[in-house]
Amino acid sequence: MPKVLVSDKLSETAVQIFRDRGVDVDYLPDVGKDKEKLAEIIGQYDGLAIRSATKVTEKLLANATNLKVIARAGIGVDNVDIPAASRKGVIVMNTPFGNSVTTAEHAIAMMFAVARQLPEASASTREGKWEKNRFMGVEVFNKTLGVIGAGNIGSIVIDRALGLRMKVLAYDPFLSEERATELGVKKVELDELLGKADFITFHVPLTEKTRNILSREAIARLKPGVRVINCARGGLVDEEALAEALKEGRVAGAAFDVFAVEPATDSPLFGLPNVVVTPHLGASTNEAQENVALQVAEQMSDYLLTGAVQNALNMPSVTAEEAAVMGPWIKLASHLGSFVGQMTDEPIKAINILYDGVAATMNLNALNAAVIAGLMKASNPDMNMVSAPVAAKERGIQIATTHQDKQGIFDGYIKVTVVTDARERSIAGTVFSDGKPRFIQIRGINVDAEIGAHMLYTRNKDVPGVIGALGMTLGDLGVNIANFTLGRSKAGDDAIAILYLDEPIAESALAALSATGKFLQVRPMQFEV
Repeated sequence: MPKVLVSDKLSETAVQIFRDRGVDVDYLPDVGKDKEKLAEIIGQYDGLAIRSATKVTEKLLANATNLKVIARAGIGVDNVDIPAASRKGVIVMNTPFGNSVTTAEHAIAMMFAVARQLPEASASTREGKWEKNRFMGVEVFNKTLGVIGAGNIGSIVIDRALGLRMKVLAYDPFLSEERATELGVKKVELDELLGKADFITFHVPLTEKTRNILSREAIARLKPGVRVINCARGGLVDEEALAEALKEGRVAGAAFDVFAVEPATDSPLFGLPNVVVTPHLGASTNEAQENVALQVAEQMSDYLLTGAVQNALNMPSVTAEEAAVMGPWIKLASHLGSFVGQMTDEPIKAINILYDGVAATMNLNALNAAVIAGLMKASNPDMNMVSAPVAAKERGIQIATTHQDKQGIFDGYIKVTVVTDARERSIAGTVFSDGKPRFIQIRGINVDAEIGAHMLYTRNKDVPGVIGALGMTLGDLGVNIANFTLGRSKAGDDAIAILYLDEPIAESALAALSATGKFLQVRPMQFEV
């Protein structure tokens, strides 16, 4: 039974989901703040469910000897060292949809607050003043809203803004013209948005490309009288430059829920008129907190129990439905990678993967990861679908993927070709109707080889006596053959044999086969079946 640690506060309903699904769970909501205690116990767990308090560092991961998945109840994963987790082979998930509506609503609320100076007007009135003339606001009706980032949250903000009869401009390099039309927005470049928007709101993650996206130079290009809202991530805006623009009157107002340094006990924006600030409340509603908690429990349980991967940040996602259908194909992809990995001793320059027929309609990113993982395990058994692609990239291995409509007699197949300085080596396989993977071609030679845990590969010239020598030698040494597959390119040319054995073959048996002088190559192989 998989075991999960919940190290931050999570709803009891979410904890119960783990139990109901058959996952052993320890709910220790304060242990995330105790680094030493967490490091002491983390080795017991297959999964770690967190919010923002737990910091998953490379040092902590070094102690996480059994950890397979980390899931963050929320969107931001600034508290997780994702590259270190990837090298460790640990999947990192978040829950991007559970608090999307809540965060979008907060951005809209902040826009209204800064448009009508609500916090200051409220404070003034509570002090017994009646300053109607002081708090002259602006309508949002017919104003232009610039949305930077049109993903999950940004698209909800767009929908709400259009309902308020605002004009909406969107800047997002990943937004297609078709999607922009579907959303009802005009897609523009950043400079055009900055120069035309009456309100600007951010809905992008903090990356090297988005950091300081509203820089001092960008602030100088803003439309006079603009109001800036940031409920996404601190660090997207140069707060000092924005404060100067507010003091000079070039920017009419700002509403910030996030800051470059949090907790934000001080900021250049504090104390300025018509600046609304909140303590990172974007996802702080009862509904959102419950939604992300339930989502994280479902996602982790699905992965640990069925292999389904949802909302992963460091490997391809595979739905439960895909996992059920693709399971044998993922196993096949891993076997193909394992075969060429075990057969290749020299450095690999490239891996070329061809998907045919039904295989080409599947989740190719997941199948690619399985091929690479199978190959990399030949030199490092700890590699998996998370860590192997990272390792391959670090080694400069080029990965190329092609797909084609059904060719030949099989409904679909996968062919893997490995390129080194010395040679190219290829193998192809398919999944039969019984759900079992088979090797169907090696070195261009057609075969039909069932895959077992312990196998033997031999290559020889197609001459009489080889099969007899193979069978007699292994028989004399007590090696039992479960399955025997032969293939040749043409009479008198290269021939191969794939033997499925009951047990690992001993070094003495390999030496005896080589000593017959009949084999060009003798190679034992192991597969995870």
